[in-house]
Amino acid sequence: MRYLLLHTPDWQPGTLADDLAREGVEVRVVAHPESEPAADCPTVVVLGPAALESASDEVLDSIWRCGATPLGVGPTGEWDIPAAVAAEHLSAHLPGDAGRRRMLLAIRTALRESAVRRQQAAAERELAARAMEMSELTDIGIQLSLEKDYRTLLDMILRYALRVTASDAGSLYLAETSEGGDRHLRFKLTQNASLPDLDFEESTIPFDRASIAGHVALENEPLVIDDVYQLADDVPYQFNQAFDTQHGYRTKSMLVVPMSNHLNEVIGVLQLINHKRHAGARLATADDVDRLVTGYAPRLVDLGRALASQAAVALENGQLYQEIELLFDGFVRAAVTAIEQRDPVTSGHSERVADMTVRLATVVSDLSAGPYRDVVLDRHQLRELRYAALLHDFGKVGVREQVLGKAKKLYASDLTLIRQRHAFLVRTAQWQFEKARANHLEKYGTEGYQQLLPALRAAQQQEFARLDRFLTAVVSANEPSVQPETVGLGVEEFADETFRTLDGDTQPLLSESELRYLRITKGTLDENERKELEDHVRHTFEFLRRIPWTSELSAVPDIAYRHHEKLDGSGYPHGVPATAIPVQTRMMTLADIFDALTALDRPYKPALGTSVALDLMREDVNHGWLDADLFDIFIHSRIYQTTDAG
Repeated sequence: MRYLLLHTPDWQPGTLADDLAREGVEVRVVAHPESEPAADCPTVVVLGPAALESASDEVLDSIWRCGATPLGVGPTGEWDIPAAVAAEHLSAHLPGDAGRRRMLLAIRTALRESAVRRQQAAAERELAARAMEMSELTDIGIQLSLEKDYRTLLDMILRYALRVTASDAGSLYLAETSEGGDRHLRFKLTQNASLPDLDFEESTIPFDRASIAGHVALENEPLVIDDVYQLADDVPYQFNQAFDTQHGYRTKSMLVVPMSNHLNEVIGVLQLINHKRHAGARLATADDVDRLVTGYAPRLVDLGRALASQAAVALENGQLYQEIELLFDGFVRAAVTAIEQRDPVTSGHSERVADMTVRLATVVSDLSAGPYRDVVLDRHQLRELRYAALLHDFGKVGVREQVLGKAKKLYASDLTLIRQRHAFLVRTAQWQFEKARANHLEKYGTEGYQQLLPALRAAQQQEFARLDRFLTAVVSANEPSVQPETVGLGVEEFADETFRTLDGDTQPLLSESELRYLRITKGTLDENERKELEDHVRHTFEFLRRIPWTSELSAVPDIAYRHHEKLDGSGYPHGVPATAIPVQTRMMTLADIFDALTALDRPYKPALGTSVALDLMREDVNHGWLDADLFDIFIHSRIYQTTDAG
């Protein structure tokens, strides 16, 4: 072991220097030992009488902090330490004439003390480093377990692996199985601190020993390579130099670690490249690599394995979570399909509403000013909102199909019955004409017949005209457009009329239910049907709240429940005030109304142009029904332009 003795000019070692040199101690004179850089070996600083007399506690503390041990030498015959110096600040104190043996013993003791202190400091540093590594691995494990987005998870795994091993670059491979049962590794991700702007394309490599990653995947054991350009002749794998050649990079040391699941099956491989002496160093040239890159020590291999183990658990959880998401997404889309099959005229409505709603929410989340500047929806909340929008009409499965698709005020069967009634009355008028003519001929013969016939024909034509007016009034009143009150007067003319059936019974020309439908002034539904249709909101909520949503999706039922409420409390199903309507629901309501207005012609309404639809929505805003600020964002961001409204 190398030792060092520094001494001030006012003390000379004399022949002690030869003795110390034989014991491997380098002797050197310094004027200000407290300013010397810390030595990398056990060191003693001998302070002569003058230096010791003027030494302060700060000077002696500085010597201790440098890892050296201070030894005081006073004047001849002076055993006492100067009053200004605390005894604990010196390893020992001897007079200048203490003798050779005493002085050698004191120096040797001080050197041993310095060595012990250095070992202790190194052990403490090592312990602190291990504790920091364990703490960091724990934090990384927590972060990986919390991340649900699969792509983000992969990025985090590689980024953390590069950080804890001080690697300049790295790649992540995932094990896959083809439909034919063949396994391969997918080159899924790469990161390079020295080349941060690399373009990357996924690719696959065989699950064999020809490549370094494939070899590690098959062996399921870490592989450490000090220099990939100096591989032994007997190894089965080769290093692919294409990347280095293309980008002018120099790959040197490499640590390749398998990621294995709880069944000890390899699900991926971490390939870490170029361990750097200084984590922040950039490897711009081959000289930088030679100077700054070292091999991966066993400690780094252990760290890599520990992180790979954590990553494997997180990956399995992430894959499971992704599969569950895909499964649930499939369920949601199946539910939407079920809705559209019951109400084909609204096909695509839920998807368009969800698309517009999420894009509006994304714009709102990026705002830095205005009343919604503090509303920021993360990707989990956007997904929650998307599901709520997709399923907002699911309750229509509980509404009768004839109500859902009611194109006119009367059901088709009702109008058919009225037409049959009209035809029966026309035939009755014809029969009455023939009967009156026959009765006259039977009773009076031809006498007065020619005079009677025009009157009978006039009465018949008058009845035909009345019946045609009746049918025309019914057909006109049956249309779903918004009408003024006078439109229904044509029907009202026949409201109290009756007719006789073939059995001689007297029945109303229009039944009570037929009149109720024909008197509808807006749309095609009467109050009972409208209430039944409005109940789809309640059916939606009852259905959605029975689903065991995760915490990230727990608000789906409530968001969907309020999409027909109005800010002034006049909406349905509960007429709640604005404070009870979530901002996500307000966004969805705008998208829902716009798409309903502009969608393809439906049996009960024509499609409206974009400008007309926005004008109508502006009227709703002015009535206090819709959120004015969100509507302005909806227009200014042109959310409506990228949706398929036709």
